[in-house]
Amino acid sequence: MPRQAVDAVVRRIAQISHKQPIYFLWRPLLPDPKDDMVLELAIASGASHIVTFNHKDLLPASQFGISVVNPSTFLRLLP
Repeated sequence: MPRQAVDAVVRRIAQISHKQPIYFLWRPLLPDPKDDMVLELAIASGASHIVTFNHKDLLPASQFGISVVNPSTFLRLLP
């Protein structure tokens, strides 16, 4: 994929994104403490998926109804 296409995708994501406050900390919950913030943000924002290559460390997300998928799987889910 050309760099300009990647830049366009990143700019579009930034346009539609919003800053999500986190009011409740679930720490410690995950094996890697650095991943706890990702899960807390997904919970606070009502996310349905976490897209990552780090599937095994984020498996507890399923307790909150959040699916953990790799990027290629997520792209196949898009309409």
